[in-house]
Amino acid sequence: MQRACARWIGLAGTTGLLVTLSACATPETRVRDGLLNAGLSRPMASCMAARMVDRLSLLQLRRIGRLGDLRDEDPRQMTVDQFLHRAHALGDPEIWAVMSSSAAICAIDRRG
Repeated sequence: MQRACARWIGLAGTTGLLVTLSACATPETRVRDGLLNAGLSRPMASCMAARMVDRLSLLQLRRIGRLGDLRDEDPRQMTVDQFLHRAHALGDPEIWAVMSSSAAICAIDRRG
């Protein structure tokens, strides 16, 4: 998807550039915002969203983007474990596998 966006950016005129860029960033931005709304920190949400966009379908990404709707407590108090438990409630084993591996990798990257 990033390569396709790069081609479009190269072809876009000045007027269409902002529209083109926003169209390219939409899935990752939506996922990141959903993760933020669900209670994850900005660095963790950004890292996880970047990984998940390459591994899940658009339908799965939309479902993750709505995870903030599951929140019933203060998001600043939510741990990654609690978040993954809520993600498991989506009922999609592939989403859970990608999210849990992304959470683990991003947590390790932040410590390194």
